[in-house]
Amino acid sequence: MVANVKQGRRIVIIGSSGSGKTTLAREIARKLTLPHIELDALHWEANWTEASFDQFKTRVENSLQTDGWVVDGNYSKVRDLIWLKADTLIWLDYSFPVVFGRVVQRTFWRAISQQELWNGNRETWQIVFSHNSMILWVLRTYWQRQREWTLLCQQPEYAHLQIIRFSSPKATRQWLEAL
Repeated sequence: MVANVKQGRRIVIIGSSGSGKTTLAREIARKLTLPHIELDALHWEANWTEASFDQFKTRVENSLQTDGWVVDGNYSKVRDLIWLKADTLIWLDYSFPVVFGRVVQRTFWRAISQQELWNGNRETWQIVFSHNSMILWVLRTYWQRQREWTLLCQQPEYAHLQIIRFSSPKATRQWLEAL
């Protein structure tokens, strides 16, 4: 499994919000000396404004022009742009308690620390307790995404992808250490 990823030059990482996609993508990109493409950074403008579809699509297309990359994110509107060019898909398929615990911890830490995310955006206490909360997002989307990704990974148009599916952070860490 590890040897195949070293040969892979176009890697996409999916998983529920809070699963650790960005952290894993950064580490893989560093180890394999590939550019890291964070879809959230391409999608969000200042003041939590979404880029238009055309802007977002153009940014993604431009980012994928290199020979290799590591993309993290789950944006269905640009999925085909990425998945059809990728050679490896890594799915962080962690249990709901793991993901939920991580997203709660991360969300509260970001609200306390006021860590800048993308284009000046920060998670505030107002966001944490709003209908736009990441905590509510995970509650609304976790099970739907699990079903969706299972079906997508079986689609013939994605048969070219080497799919690596991790069911625990420990398995992911062990794999990453061996990479």
